[in-house]
Amino acid sequence: MSLKRVLLLVSVLIVSVFVLTACAGQAGPAGPAGPAGPAGPAGPAATTADLTCTQCHNNTSLISGHEATWALSLHGSGTTTAYAGGRASCNGCHSGGGFSDRIASGTKTADIKTADPNASRIDCRACHKIHTTYTKDDFALRTTAAVTLEASGATYDGGMGNLCANCHQPRTAFPAAKDGKVSVNSTHWGAHHGPVSSMILGVGGGGGVEGKPSQHYSMVKDTCVTCHMGGAGENALHAFAPNVATCTTCHTDAKNFDINGVQTTIKGKLAQVEKALQAKGLLDKDGVIVVGDYPEAQAAALWNFLMVTEDKSMGVHNSTYANALLDAALTALK
Repeated sequence: MSLKRVLLLVSVLIVSVFVLTACAGQAGPAGPAGPAGPAGPAGPAATTADLTCTQCHNNTSLISGHEATWALSLHGSGTTTAYAGGRASCNGCHSGGGFSDRIASGTKTADIKTADPNASRIDCRACHKIHTTYTKDDFALRTTAAVTLEASGATYDGGMGNLCANCHQPRTAFPAAKDGKVSVNSTHWGAHHGPVSSMILGVGGGGGVEGKPSQHYSMVKDTCVTCHMGGAGENALHAFAPNVATCTTCHTDAKNFDINGVQTTIKGKLAQVEKALQAKGLLDKDGVIVVGDYPEAQAAALWNFLMVTEDKSMGVHNSTYANALLDAALTALK
C-alpha cells in the first residue's frame, strides 16, 4: 500500500473517532449486582474473658450493694445539692460534676465562677473514675494527692482520706479584727460546715488557740476511709457511718464512741459555751447567730463553738484540740 493511501486511511479513522465521541449519549443505568462472593473465614469465638464489663456488671451485689448503702448516707439523701449544687461558689463540693471538674483542674472552691445548671449528687462518678477502662480499675479514686487546706494553708496528707479532705475543710479563716472588733456579718458566719480535716490537724480555730494533729491522723492509715468506711476495697462501707468495731482495733474495750468520756465532756462544754454566748448576745435564745460587731475574743469564742459543733464528732476527731477551743471560749466569755 502506498504511503498516500496509509495517510488517507489514518485521517479517516481519526475523524471517525471524533464523530463517534461527539455523538455518544449519557451513560446508561448500572446493571444488576453480581452474585455475592464466598464468606470469609470465621473470627475467633467471643469469651467471657473478653467482656471486661462483667468485672463490675455481674450477678453479685458489687454495685447494687454499694448503691443501696450510699443512698442511706448524707451524700445520697441530703438536701445540699438541691440548694447549693448549682451555685458558682458551691458546686465544687455540692455537685458531683462540679467536684470532678474542680479536682481535674486543680481549682479552689473560692475561684469557681461558673454555675452548674445540671448539679448532681456526690455519687459514684464524683469519687471514682467510672467507665474509663471498663474494668475494676474504674473504682480507683479520682485523687489521693495531699490537700492544701484553702483557709489555713496547712497540708492534709491522710492517704485515701485525702479525697474527702478536698471538701471536708473550712472555707474561710477567722477574720482579722478592726479596732479590736470582728464583724459577724451573717447568720451563716463561721468556718463553714464540715471543718473535719482542720480539726484533725489541730488548725483553723480563732483566738490564737494552738493545736496539733490527732492520733487519728498520725496512727490511722487512710484516715477517713478507715474509720468511716471500714477500710478500702470492695467491702468498703458507703453509708460513711463510723463503726465501733473499727475503733476496737486500737480501743479494745470500746462499747461506743464515747471513749474515755470524750463525747460527754465535749457536749457539756458546748452547752456551757452556748449559754455564755447567748448571755453576751452573740446567739439568740434559739441558738441563731446575732449579726453585729463584737470584741475579738468574743467573736473567736463564737467561731470556736461553731467549729467544734460543725465538726460533729463531739471530740472524737481531735479531743485535745476540741477541748482547747472550748476552754478558750469559756475564758473569753467570762
